[in-house]
Amino acid sequence: MSILNLNAAGSCKYDLVSLGEVMLRLDPGEGRIRTARSFQVCEGGGEYNVARGLAKCFRMRTAIVTALVENDVGRLVEDLVMQGGVDTSHIRWVPFDGVGRSARNGLNFTERGFGVRGAVGISDRGHTAASQLKCGDVDWERLFGVEKVRWFHTGGIFAALSSSTAEVVEEAMRAARKYGTIISYDLNYRPSLWKNIGGKEKAQDINRRLGVYVDVMLGNEEDFTSCLGLQVKGTDESFSSLDTKSYADMMRRAIGAYPNLRAVATTLRVVKSATSNDWGALCYAGEKLFEATWRKDLPILDRVGGGDSFASGLIYGLITTGDPAVAVEYGAAHGALAMTTPGDTSMADLDEVKRLSAGGGARVIR
Repeated sequence: MSILNLNAAGSCKYDLVSLGEVMLRLDPGEGRIRTARSFQVCEGGGEYNVARGLAKCFRMRTAIVTALVENDVGRLVEDLVMQGGVDTSHIRWVPFDGVGRSARNGLNFTERGFGVRGAVGISDRGHTAASQLKCGDVDWERLFGVEKVRWFHTGGIFAALSSSTAEVVEEAMRAARKYGTIISYDLNYRPSLWKNIGGKEKAQDINRRLGVYVDVMLGNEEDFTSCLGLQVKGTDESFSSLDTKSYADMMRRAIGAYPNLRAVATTLRVVKSATSNDWGALCYAGEKLFEATWRKDLPILDRVGGGDSFASGLIYGLITTGDPAVAVEYGAAHGALAMTTPGDTSMADLDEVKRLSAGGGARVIR
């Protein structure tokens, strides 16, 4: 029996719609940003990556709600999004002023890291078109009430971009709830985004306000304390020594604080080096804890987007099976596979996810 009451697929245009910023990622490959002479480009963004994973890997109908500046960089981002199989009809296009004084498209320079050298991300996203979205810019009544959506996903990265984006998130959540759309929210705490607009205190104020609308909440071990102020007795905020029992307690506290939550999920990561992590995941639902297969010494090519790929696998499992035990395995497997390829988004397919979640290995497939 499913833990969620989803709108019928046949009555909805979309299985999932995400709200968030899509940036152009510039990747120096094996080198460093500071010495690069060329970059590979791809698209990425915490909320968008979930829609893209569900479309490309899991063959679901998804769309992105965002804003881009109408110039060649914006059209490049759009082209990449279309290649990812995500519907672009809900992108809001902002006129280009010739320089980018009034609005621009976001850039994200990212090093993958190697061994003792950790991954590095340098965002260049001030005054972007997406960060200037405000209430009334999106026709949520049409999206959720006429076109209809089974699942709506957004997160704390978009909510932190400006004072208006947090209001847009709440506006969207109200409309989604009105029409029975399931809502997931990835806390995704980024200190760099909050530090100049009120820091952790502001993050907690906004995320606590948004938490009352959410059905499925996602986050890593830091997010629940930094974004919601939840504490687990006898631990600090690093969670470096938490065991499964402590995580379960943390998740129970989240559901206790927000009884609207149907499920809470988190990834588990022990960083041994930039290229070797222990990797796992938990989902707490129906007063039970479900733990994915723990993968020790997982080789990492590019860790960026691993959590987003976990989210898309988890959501796929919840939509198609309703079983948290299956869903958390799909999520952990998809996240693991995503980190074996470059870029923010997954290059896996559904058969690979199912094979790995069922215990399959890396033998040659002929």
